[in-house]
Amino acid sequence: MARLSKLDRSIEGKVALITGAASGMGRATAHLFSDEGAHVAVTDLGADGVQRVVDEITEAGNSAKGWTFDVTDAGRAAVIIEEVVAEFGRLDMVINNAGIALFTPIDSPDYPDNWATSIDVLLTAHTHTVRAALPHLRRSDCPRIVNIASTEGWGATKFNSPYVAAKHGVIGLTKGLAVDLGREGITVNCICPGPIVTGLTEDIPENDRVVFAKRRTALGRFGQPEEVAHGTLNFCLPASQYMTGVIMPVDGGLLVKNA
Repeated sequence: MARLSKLDRSIEGKVALITGAASGMGRATAHLFSDEGAHVAVTDLGADGVQRVVDEITEAGNSAKGWTFDVTDAGRAAVIIEEVVAEFGRLDMVINNAGIALFTPIDSPDYPDNWATSIDVLLTAHTHTVRAALPHLRRSDCPRIVNIASTEGWGATKFNSPYVAAKHGVIGLTKGLAVDLGREGITVNCICPGPIVTGLTEDIPENDRVVFAKRRTALGRFGQPEEVAHGTLNFCLPASQYMTGVIMPVDGGLLVKNA
């Protein structure tokens, strides 16, 4: 009997650029996409971390190449994307994952600098990458943009207002770009991770993580980076061509749990 479904769920042969890919959710996304047959451009601030992930992927028999990348540098974004296309022949997917968290009370002397840095890294940088990638995405048969925000884009944690404001902005940017680019077939979606075991949470004592997760999430645990990566992959499948402007929590049920 012939298959009834017509849409493709394979990203084999596609090219994905991932920012902040040396650790945590970015690293997990790079591994998952390469396991699924994509060529992965691994980018991050530190050369050692980038090379480590590239080595992990290539030693597994998959395809990756690395670039050091300060995402706040628009000129560097343009150079890297041209080099990615020269290396792999195309660019299909941009995953804006790079992030920082600078907890700062509003009356702190460091607040103005931390505000500016947070907005630059977590929000404005996305526009640099998208603008540089856009000519190549327009030539792709599977053009995808996925922005990584946070459940802090829906609510707030104390003394975290620069991060909270930036992540609310990422959600707004996602919606705006989805409308701007939709007629060209370029989908733009957003993942909002909740409590995930990453470098940003590793300093939290294990007991505190357990108490928080049991109190705040429906599943009663922190998530793993690969669980976020699978959400990102779902947005990038060729079959996901009618999903755009979607803001998807991957949070273990944090946003739906009242008490």
